Amino acid sequence: MKRGQIEPDRAGGVPMSEPRKLEVLRAIVEDYVHSREPVGSKALVDRHHLGVSSATIRNDMAALEEEGLITAPHTSSGRIPTDKGYRLFVDQISAVKPLSGAERRAIQALLDGSDDLDEILDRTVRTLAQLTNQVAVVQYPRTATATVRHVEFVLLAPHQVLIVLILASGKVDQRVSDVGQQLDETTLAQLRGRFLTALLGTELAALPATLAGVPASLPRETRPAGLRLAAALAQLAVAAREDRIVMAGTANLARSNVDFPLSIGPVLDALEEQVVMLRLLTDMAQDARGVSVSIGRENPYDALVEASVVATGYGPDALAKIGVLGPTRMDYPNTMAAVRAVARYLSRILAS
Repeated sequence: MKRGQIEPDRAGGVPMSEPRKLEVLRAIVEDYVHSREPVGSKALVDRHHLGVSSATIRNDMAALEEEGLITAPHTSSGRIPTDKGYRLFVDQISAVKPLSGAERRAIQALLDGSDDLDEILDRTVRTLAQLTNQVAVVQYPRTATATVRHVEFVLLAPHQVLIVLILASGKVDQRVSDVGQQLDETTLAQLRGRFLTALLGTELAALPATLAGVPASLPRETRPAGLRLAAALAQLAVAAREDRIVMAGTANLARSNVDFPLSIGPVLDALEEQVVMLRLLTDMAQDARGVSVSIGRENPYDALVEASVVATGYGPDALAKIGVLGPTRMDYPNTMAAVRAVARYLSRILAS
């Protein structure tokens, strides 16, 4: 062979270049995501313009298999991507594509029209689940640095008061408390004014310490009620700081049980055990595209070795996360686009 001449591969084609490797892998991923069927060389030649012969494609697939990027399930002649193959495919997505105008309008129509945080987050996950056909999850906004916007006391009975704590983030928590003494509307309004003056703008993390000093400033005759009101507000502050998530689309996961050959049960258990998802979402770091993707065995939890999670941050500090969980056989480009678009719209709603 003369110097500079390209050595033919075993099938008579040209050696597999890096761009062609990525193109063949991309075609296999896309076909498998669409069909759920192992992909053969003939299907790749028929459906994709790869510019090489079927024999060369077979040789390319053998090379991809040697690298651990694709594998043959059971005795099938076709191949499916491995976690490593999905990872290379996802890493080659240079930028997250924007959603279509119709998709953006659908998000706006579904999310507009509410100022209640619980309803906003519920609408958000339902919208994201519809867009992706996966399980959508969203963390409540991180509230340790949220501030008090309003406190309300509502007299339900002479001894019973409904206590409402409203944060600047829009989060509302409430509870009914027995204040231990008989109050009238006028006295309760005066108590509300004292508490609101002391607490307005206070960070949630500092609320218990601030509350401790309020009862001593009250008239002697209302201090017993003030102590109970302060204790109830402190308990509301603790509850407001608890991390939790909202989910939608679990039925989508159940319909994908063919993608979980081991068992779908552990995945459903992980979703129900919110602490697993909270830790996973919290630990996922965004990449330069503004999203994070954890694929199969990259997940630190055994229950999720057959699942992928796509997530991003939202809100002014992007500390809380929103994302989707589904099988590794996932439409990653569209899922990444939907997650990022919904997160950005949610951030705008919460900032308004």
